[in-house]
Amino acid sequence: MSAVPFADLSALAVHLRQELQNKKYVLLYAYNGTGKTRLSTSFKEIGKQGDARDTLYFNAFTEDLFSWDNDLDGDSDRKLIFNSVSHFFDGLTELEMDNRIRPLIQRYVDFDFRIDVGEGCVRFSRTVEKLEEDGEARQEIVDNIKVSRGEENIFIWCFFLAIVELAMDKDVETYKWVKYIYIDDPISSLDEHNAIGVACHLAQLLKKPDHTLRIVISTHHALFFNVLFNELGNAKSYFLSTTKQSAEYRLKEQKKDTPFFHHVALLQELNQAATNGNLYTYHFNMLRSVLEKTASFHGLKGFGDCIKRDAGDPEGILHTRLVNILSHGNYSLYDPREMIEENKEYFRNILRDFMDRFPFNPELFAPEQVGHND
Repeated sequence: MSAVPFADLSALAVHLRQELQNKKYVLLYAYNGTGKTRLSTSFKEIGKQGDARDTLYFNAFTEDLFSWDNDLDGDSDRKLIFNSVSHFFDGLTELEMDNRIRPLIQRYVDFDFRIDVGEGCVRFSRTVEKLEEDGEARQEIVDNIKVSRGEENIFIWCFFLAIVELAMDKDVETYKWVKYIYIDDPISSLDEHNAIGVACHLAQLLKKPDHTLRIVISTHHALFFNVLFNELGNAKSYFLSTTKQSAEYRLKEQKKDTPFFHHVALLQELNQAATNGNLYTYHFNMLRSVLEKTASFHGLKGFGDCIKRDAGDPEGILHTRLVNILSHGNYSLYDPREMIEENKEYFRNILRDFMDRFPFNPELFAPEQVGHND
């Protein structure tokens, strides 16, 4: 299917709303710098009429609702301040948000928190083991800690998910105004393991029955997109792009049997991981997907036919078996482990030989392709 052009982001946002009349989910993949965050803002603005609104959104502006007070004078009362004027925080008091956020966040982090509604802040604590003089280790709670940037993002994300759950509940008046959920790149500061966990958790939440919400999810992260693409099997999925020569935005639909876009997106992810050395076992799963798509496209018998035969392994048995074993089942995605150095070298060789045999536009893998956040 050819790409459909749109004159600007407002026109594209209108189109997405029309799509959601017949579809519950829309997935968008786009490189950083394409305009994903601005698109989420345009989508939200269409639904605003006076004080009325219809879109609960998560994007870079959501994270900006929170900022740190590091207590530079006393260096002891560190807290995360939130902008309580925003409607995002409407249900803080009467809906016991602490107890709604805690079950969501416990799957990701080991800290605890408490929300001070009156002061408009969140304080964090962590239980640590302290070695006493008698040699015994005892647990101690350290209050008012500053959590890492990734942990902070996870907290904000779980705060948002708690609100989504409330919006799904027809009996909760506070968020009855929500008709659409727009999520833009919730994983900007997460490692790959948490990216997969977030995608799976999000899909489970959105697939809950008996809610009427319509959802758009946009991302630049190929693995995150891949998990959602498979978990939300009936989603409308697109590749969003724009060009320097034209101010137009283009949507190209992604079908399950379409190898082109996802193939390239996965290769970019794999090339970057191979270059920086951050290789995990699930990268073999991604590599196998690329090899299978290529084999299907070229009419080959199987993905092993896409693997170069080394002099010491003329049948390609070793490399094929490595890809097969290390991409087996759900292990590679849901129990990610860093590859041992020997497997990293095997991975680089297989990937390099594949890209030499099936050459792609080298500009796709140039450093400048990795853009800045919207």
